[in-house]
Amino acid sequence: MQSFDVVVVGAGPGGEVAAGKLAEAGLSVAVVEGDKVGGECSFYACIPSKALLRPGELLEEVRHVPGAAEAVTGGLDVAAVLGRRDELIGHLDDSGQVPWLTDRGVTLVRGWGRLVGERQVAVGDEVLEARRAVILAGGTRAALPAIEGIDAVAPWTNREATTAERVPDSLIIVGAGVVGSEMAQAYVSLGARVTLVAGRRVLPKEEDFAGEQVAARLVEQGVDVRLGQRPTAARRDAAGVTVTLGDGSTVSADELLVATGRTPQAVDLGLEVVGVKPEGYVEVDAHMRVPGQDWLYVIGDLNGRAQFTHMAKYQAAIASGEILGRPMVAEHLADGPGSPRVIFTSPQVAAVGHTTASAGQAGLRVRVVDVGTEANAGGSYSGGGVGTARFLVDEDRQVLVGVTVTGTAVAEFLQAATVAIVGEVPVTRLRHAIPSFPTRSELWLYFFNEYGI
Repeated sequence: MQSFDVVVVGAGPGGEVAAGKLAEAGLSVAVVEGDKVGGECSFYACIPSKALLRPGELLEEVRHVPGAAEAVTGGLDVAAVLGRRDELIGHLDDSGQVPWLTDRGVTLVRGWGRLVGERQVAVGDEVLEARRAVILAGGTRAALPAIEGIDAVAPWTNREATTAERVPDSLIIVGAGVVGSEMAQAYVSLGARVTLVAGRRVLPKEEDFAGEQVAARLVEQGVDVRLGQRPTAARRDAAGVTVTLGDGSTVSADELLVATGRTPQAVDLGLEVVGVKPEGYVEVDAHMRVPGQDWLYVIGDLNGRAQFTHMAKYQAAIASGEILGRPMVAEHLADGPGSPRVIFTSPQVAAVGHTTASAGQAGLRVRVVDVGTEANAGGSYSGGGVGTARFLVDEDRQVLVGVTVTGTAVAEFLQAATVAIVGEVPVTRLRHAIPSFPTRSELWLYFFNEYGI
């Protein structure tokens, strides 16, 4: 039996950060990883998806700028796009990621880790003892919906979509959340004929206008968007995959991507050994601890609070601080559904805090203020044109509780909104944070003017 101060199970973004912080503080740390150091984000999600999206995004922006648009005469070099994607994900080899851990003195143990007792993690026949704490950072995997024949057609999930060696001539995507919407845009820009099968609307968790604008742009780019449809059956033959929809119609393509959600990898982690049912996401308190187990922490997607890489790293800092006796503030103002989030479609969607719907559900009395993202001097130079910035002001406290911005390259706008919400800055004080002219950030000035301050 090997003994460490802390054993971390899972070397994705959260696990890496937790291990690094603890090791840099002088603790002995082991990280157990059954797949790749860097996790889903580095190899099958954030990094490769953005590598596939960025070339098309740039090309589209240039095509909307007079004087530059005329210089664009062709499409993307698909082989070059895929080649650059492969470079960014290390050709699915995690050897480039390992030194970040080992240089900090972290011991990497390859294999599947599971709890076998209090502060004990088994990896194969070996047992690792944790003197202080165990951190579970096992993440999630793609969930397949209950569609007749779905298993037999071997559908793509985010893993196959982001690492495909070639672009199929045609692709059906089921699900219009983040993965479905982003991959629809990426693959249509790479030359595939894409059919997007969605439920009530595109991007259902965000403001209605965000989904409507993204859907309109997808249609403009050539995506066949089927709203209000749900697949009932799927089959594969020599010609490809055929999906039957709820209205009896069918759609066929070379490949099928299912992007209908995630499920936590809680099974076979040994949670039942410590009295936790391995069903669904693992409940944690504000300190990322499992209730009743002061030595067991769960961070990242596995606890279901906020399934984003940046939030996994944030939660890693919270758990590490607790273990080191340096606790962070327990009130997490940008955690859970209100976490900062960016969807890298065209237009991009950047949001933090409440949506109009969630604010209503929370019983907040909000005033909704909408302004055009590009409706200012700075915006007139961008290659966009379509975009909305929505500000939700809690009228009882006079602070922002939600901001959603759509438009060209609006991801970097989000930090200012996050600071305003987390800092609970009164809008009357925020009014003195003047954006420079002529920048697109003048949308804040338009918000102040519209709000009347």
